[in-house]
Amino acid sequence: MEDSLILEVDDVEVDVLTGIYSEETHLPQPLRISVAADMGAPPPFTADTPLTASKNYMDLKHAITEAVPKDRHFTLIEAVADHIVETIFCGDHRVRKVTVKIIKLAIAEAGESIGITLTRHRR
Repeated sequence: MEDSLILEVDDVEVDVLTGIYSEETHLPQPLRISVAADMGAPPPFTADTPLTASKNYMDLKHAITEAVPKDRHFTLIEAVADHIVETIFCGDHRVRKVTVKIIKLAIAEAGESIGITLTRHRR
């Protein structure tokens, strides 16, 4: 079995311009986004291992909160997920796989989670 390190940031709420219906295209929608980045099989960590041996998980949060353009309309939330994936891949060559889960908060009627999960592997 191969070792792996998966960094995760879960349940970050952001407003993003997304949607296909006329009522969705003018105002940002609240989304709940989670990201997992597979770093592969790292060597064992010790008490004094520096951060450079891993990845700062705040980079994942930044890909959600800062790197998604506030003034750009994404027709599909799948495109939002791909934008986040590409931001993470471009930020660190060691990331092998990224999974992004997006929940559209505005369309839930009874507390259910409605959305997508996208996984991309580095090519």
